[in-house]
Amino acid sequence: MFNAKPRHGKFSLLAVLLFATVLNGGNEAFAQAAIPPSISTPDRVDSRLGILEFKDGAPSAATVDKIYDNLDFTHAFEAFVNTFGGVSVAAIHKGLQGIGVKDNEVIVYSDLMDAKSLFLTANADTVYFIGVLDLSKGPMVVEVPPGALGTVDDYWFRWIIDISLPGPDRGEGGKYLVLPPGYDGPVPEGGYFVARSKTTRVLWFGRSFMENKSDPKPAAELIRKATRVYPYEPGGYGTSIAEYLGGNGKLGRITRPPPTVFHEGSGKAFSTLPPNDFSYYEMLNEIVQREPATSLDPELMGPLAAIGIVKGKPFALDARMKKILTDAAALGNATSRALFMNPREAEGWYYYPGSAWWNQMLAGGYGFETPIPLITPEGAKPFPPTGYRMLNQRTGFFYGTTGITPAMAMRLTGIGSQYLYAQVDSRKEYFDGAKTYKVTLPKDIPAVNFWSLTVYDNQTRSMFDTPQRYPRAGSQSYPSPAAEPEADGSTTVYFSPTQPAGIKRGNWIQTDPNKGWFTYLRLYGPLEPFFAKTWRPSEIELVQ
Repeated sequence: MFNAKPRHGKFSLLAVLLFATVLNGGNEAFAQAAIPPSISTPDRVDSRLGILEFKDGAPSAATVDKIYDNLDFTHAFEAFVNTFGGVSVAAIHKGLQGIGVKDNEVIVYSDLMDAKSLFLTANADTVYFIGVLDLSKGPMVVEVPPGALGTVDDYWFRWIIDISLPGPDRGEGGKYLVLPPGYDGPVPEGGYFVARSKTTRVLWFGRSFMENKSDPKPAAELIRKATRVYPYEPGGYGTSIAEYLGGNGKLGRITRPPPTVFHEGSGKAFSTLPPNDFSYYEMLNEIVQREPATSLDPELMGPLAAIGIVKGKPFALDARMKKILTDAAALGNATSRALFMNPREAEGWYYYPGSAWWNQMLAGGYGFETPIPLITPEGAKPFPPTGYRMLNQRTGFFYGTTGITPAMAMRLTGIGSQYLYAQVDSRKEYFDGAKTYKVTLPKDIPAVNFWSLTVYDNQTRSMFDTPQRYPRAGSQSYPSPAAEPEADGSTTVYFSPTQPAGIKRGNWIQTDPNKGWFTYLRLYGPLEPFFAKTWRPSEIELVQ
């Protein structure tokens, strides 16, 4: 025997191994650790894809086919539900172009938007003005009118900046300079509110209020008078002589901007709705080819690349992949529709306990990540970031809504707007257009500007197209008479295919007996009783 003990009184690893080898007669020093069942793959796995077969951990050819079909389907499904906002903007863009509205032009709904224009849950209460900016040749300027609610969103429907009332001009009107992706040219010292876009096309829109809650014409005239869209002239307005003398740029021309082209939108029949079949992916590919490769987060762009949508490459699929994407679009649409039409309690979107009224924006804000800040006597108190994106919230929101802005998700009284959605009645059943329902709004409806209820078609998520034309009721007296309150101050609105006996026109919204519907309650300039939930609309009840 040898002495394995080193001078320092400790055995070396080599000595221990040698000693163990001798004791075991030269056999292997240590046996392999037992393999836990949790890390093993059985020969047969019963999965939602069917039976998966493995031979000593190696998948069979049939199993490999199933796995890759499922993987491609998963990527295609994720591409659908996580990029719906972008395809929605592209559909709006195509719809506007289809009726002759070019980039850097403006469409104005002088007599309000009605059911002829298919927009996701637009309203029939405000004067819309909408346009798409083309930043591919350089920065663009949008001069906005005073007193409007507006925003600028990029081509993936991400918020860039608010304009007019919720924006930095605070409703006074102003000049907004929108810079394209990667712009490193001169920026004016002042005179503009500057915003940067990650995409070369941006969607912007505003909503102006009717005069005396009864006449849209003055608002439309102001929009046409005050709104301007034109290219930015570097070194011109906003750049001082001193800035130039300091070597910080050139002096540009001070020129009168060219006239802005306006189009009339009221009564125009056209669609801005995203597709829900295979053509969804074709439209998605058009966005990827047009916009910078870095315009979307790499994690979101990953599923697109995995199904063949890559910037600079043709989108050419074989029959197998086209079928997979067709199936994924069908399930993606079904999932998005379920999230929008029947959200789970666990999503946290329902506004009142046990109620059918809900609004997902309050849960995660316009970024679908952190709840909107509390407003206290001491000021705004933001919540800490959650660190995760509420993906179901984002999918459900864009499936049914046009536009995104913090003004839709803030607890600040008297500013912006708030929405409550209802897709089911007090029995938690979907609304039947052939039946009669009613809702009661308690007295002192908490809205500074006005309130309204609007009815939408389940299929299109656009305004219900009935002989009524404007499927709404509210506190404004145009385009239909204002809803009249009861003696106790409460207001009851009826939904039915024909006007109920004894019910005034302003308290009735017409439905279609052959279609299902849902409704939005809008509060423009919401007040504290709404946020404190001390004011609460009734559930929508079946009358007959």
